[in-house]
Amino acid sequence: MDEISKIFTEDVLTELFPSDRADNFFDALFGDASEGAYDIILKYNTYVPEEKELHFELHLIQRPGKCLACNLTYGLPEVFSRHPIINIKGLVGEIDKKLDGKMSCLDGKLKSTRSVSSALHIIPLVVKVQ
Repeated sequence: MDEISKIFTEDVLTELFPSDRADNFFDALFGDASEGAYDIILKYNTYVPEEKELHFELHLIQRPGKCLACNLTYGLPEVFSRHPIINIKGLVGEIDKKLDGKMSCLDGKLKSTRSVSSALHIIPLVVKVQ
């Protein structure tokens, strides 16, 4: 569905998951946003019609002078799923609004962290739709 990929432009994805959300998360976690080792960027991947799923990704991008590989990013899907600042449930609700009736979001789940490189880890977000 090329129509879906046209909805989730970089501007829309930044609106859905603003760049300051990582700072807010680290401020809540450590009391200082500068302690965070990575920035978080939302990316749209694809629509899988046979599974009725939208696939997004949270890209954890290493900050200068920090060590992404040294952080415990593998437990993050569970933490992010529950954390009110990351707000996955709210994010899925906002994705639903952007779909504007083309389909409806039922549920969103974070999958296991993938390490692409020492400077990039990815947490897939799979959104079930109807």
